[in-house]
Amino acid sequence: MHPTSQDLNLSPLARLVRSESFPGLLLVACAAIAIGLANSPWAEAWSHLWHTPFSIRLGEQGLEKSLAHWIGDGLMVVFFFFVGLEIKHEVLDGQLQSLRQAALPVAAAVGGMAVPAGIYWATTWLHGDVEAARGWGIPMATDIAFALGVLALLGKRVPAGLKVFLATLAIADDLGAVIVIAMFYTEQIAWTYLGLGLLVLAISFACNRLGVRKTWPYTVCGLAIWMTFLQSGVHATIAGVALAMTVPARRGLDERDFSRRGRALLDRFDAEADPTPRTNAAQLVTMHELERHTKNVQAPLQRMVHGLHPFVAHFVVPVFALANAGVEVSRGLGTAADHAAGQGVFLGLLLGKPLGVMLATWLACRWLGCNLPPQTTWRHVFGAAWLAGIGFTMSLFLDGLAFPTQMAAFDASKVAILVASFLAGTIGYLVLRTSKPLED
Repeated sequence: MHPTSQDLNLSPLARLVRSESFPGLLLVACAAIAIGLANSPWAEAWSHLWHTPFSIRLGEQGLEKSLAHWIGDGLMVVFFFFVGLEIKHEVLDGQLQSLRQAALPVAAAVGGMAVPAGIYWATTWLHGDVEAARGWGIPMATDIAFALGVLALLGKRVPAGLKVFLATLAIADDLGAVIVIAMFYTEQIAWTYLGLGLLVLAISFACNRLGVRKTWPYTVCGLAIWMTFLQSGVHATIAGVALAMTVPARRGLDERDFSRRGRALLDRFDAEADPTPRTNAAQLVTMHELERHTKNVQAPLQRMVHGLHPFVAHFVVPVFALANAGVEVSRGLGTAADHAAGQGVFLGLLLGKPLGVMLATWLACRWLGCNLPPQTTWRHVFGAAWLAGIGFTMSLFLDGLAFPTQMAAFDASKVAILVASFLAGTIGYLVLRTSKPLED
């Protein structure tokens, strides 16, 4: 992406923060800090920090969880809400809108989920480890921030169509992960709380149908849905995705109405001007109308996506990495190499992901008549398939759901995720780095 004239006026640090690669770099930094502290003299204090209990109380009712659990069950709900908004946008107005457009990346995503899960299951079956088999969903995930961050570092060597392909693949991948969490990593259900949550969800949907375009009603509903889902046994992050499906995605005005009404308001603003340079009361009223009119041309979903993106990319996901990426390397590497879960995750991410993406993409082109994106070669797809093996955030999250009490499997999978993601990202970068630069 070429810098705009506005970007060129910013400081180098500000330009870095605004760049596409910054979220990925921030994730790497947070993961490195977590690993470094977990292997330092302060390791015990670092671990104790994330197990510090925090409680929320209202009268006699209250919730008490460790800091790490609040991040997983609280902050990550915001992440999944953001994921849900992106999925809805893609389905209604993006690459998933048209079956023909969506066929190739969705097929690649399905292959990139099925093959790693199959490799993981086969590995645990060969070991005869029934308990480790619960982690089959871990190597299915793709970290969109890391993957797109690597593409951003490659500049002109990567065609724009490949970025769209990989982003759509990752979003379809996220949808698959949400379905897996809802169906296979849900605890025993408390139907009363779930019923209350679904009732509030229906109220949020009714707000959409009634034309409510302010964001605060959906925020209030979201908090209520989160609290009820948290008590229901259904993982609270599903509440974030469910809420996103109720947020209005259509604009109140189309471009033609926006242009016509905007010009009328600007003409009125000029006609109300005083001889003095001061803004008078009538002009202030017109300015407020113009501001309200401008908001109507942007759907609540778009406003939420734009507002949440910096918070999710620069705070939620990095904090999650700090809380979950730390592992004792000397002990963890040996555990990962010997444990069925560690081997399954490693092979699933590093081999299963690129194999599944490539195979499914080839089959979609051969049998479904799909075409590769413009200027995209099979070498580009091969590099992107390796980048899809960067599991990290979603894989770490699924690791915690799959092995909440089995610490050996949990640690083995965590190390395997970190090592496999690093290797997959490096190989993908090198493959694309050695491809021929695109002509302007």
